[in-house]
Amino acid sequence: MAEQSNIITELAELESLYGSVARPSIAKVTAYIHPAYRPFIEASPFVALATSGPEGLDVSPRGDPAGFVEIQDEKTLLLPDRRGNNRIDSLRNILHDNRVALLFLIPGIGETLRVNGTAAISTDPALLKRFAVNHHQPGTVLRISVESVFFQCSRAIIRAGLWDADTQISRQALPSTGSILKQIAEIDGDAYDKALPEKLKNSLY
Repeated sequence: MAEQSNIITELAELESLYGSVARPSIAKVTAYIHPAYRPFIEASPFVALATSGPEGLDVSPRGDPAGFVEIQDEKTLLLPDRRGNNRIDSLRNILHDNRVALLFLIPGIGETLRVNGTAAISTDPALLKRFAVNHHQPGTVLRISVESVFFQCSRAIIRAGLWDADTQISRQALPSTGSILKQIAEIDGDAYDKALPEKLKNSLY
């Protein structure tokens, strides 16, 4: 019972706990891709895509060489959907609820960029061709209509030491993907791990 008494359930209580919002935190929000924000999108090789579906929320990584998310205009972003495991969780969710959120990361940079909007799944042949890599086209391209854009300060990245080489750990310190599959699904983990490097190499695009 004591734990339940420490749960905040009212907005007024929450706002009282945290206090007022600093003016820059409000002023930095734009309803379009401001020229000051374009370089962050153009320099980013990685974005986390958040969606909402009938089974709940989901966030999925997307990555490619810097600038892979194309700025079509100040209100529109284009995001290619590359080869993967065909779960298409994000795409399924967008068909249910087209609201999306993006978090752009840039290696070595503390600030991140947050974009909120709505997405449509396009199979426009011209778009697919535009995003082809080594003659391999994406399955679809997300056309994202921007509703808000703002940067997030570097506190979280600094606290995490995300870009600090001293915080990196060896891949061998964690269970391999094959080991995980063997424990959860009784899949031949050793064979999976052995085949994975070549599989990744041949299925990036």
